[in-house]
Amino acid sequence: MFAYLSKKISMPNNTMLNVVGWNQEKGYLAAGGDQGLLKVLKLESGKGQGGGNLSMNQNLQGHQGNVCVLQWNDQYQKLTSSDEQGLIIVWMLHKQHWFEEMINNRNKSVVTDMRWTPNGEKIGIVYEDGQVIVGSVEGTRLWGKELKIQLKLIEWSPDSRTILFGTPEGAVNVYDYVGNFQFPVKI
Repeated sequence: MFAYLSKKISMPNNTMLNVVGWNQEKGYLAAGGDQGLLKVLKLESGKGQGGGNLSMNQNLQGHQGNVCVLQWNDQYQKLTSSDEQGLIIVWMLHKQHWFEEMINNRNKSVVTDMRWTPNGEKIGIVYEDGQVIVGSVEGTRLWGKELKIQLKLIEWSPDSRTILFGTPEGAVNVYDYVGNFQFPVKI
């Protein structure tokens, strides 16, 4: 059996999209694009041929540059976004509207990826210049480290005790949850 969802949603001024993210827990969709475009949508399931209706279509204001990274925290109902200028915004849902909860701008490099731990309690943020920052869901900086390599991707292990860092060249290195190098992954 296959399921197929089709709903055409237009972006203001035909703005180009760069990234989309799906909140699997509550069904929200985030779309980030050029010129600071960030929308949160929620599609209600509908009966019949017409499909569902949008129960939410909110533009989030705060980014000036192109939005290039989005990450949902399903457990704590937060959305984290970053733009090409390195500005990170954590958004929270309150009374059916998304609001800016926290802002961070390192002003030195671009965020290439960020991931929440599976339990949603920590976020790992990697910058193109090799800087890594790990923070708590409350906004506390837990640790930061410069890895002296260009970074592209980050991923937490299911138990949140190990972190994988990927480089643009395809190398993958394993670190423990406090940033100590463990070993490279042979690919």
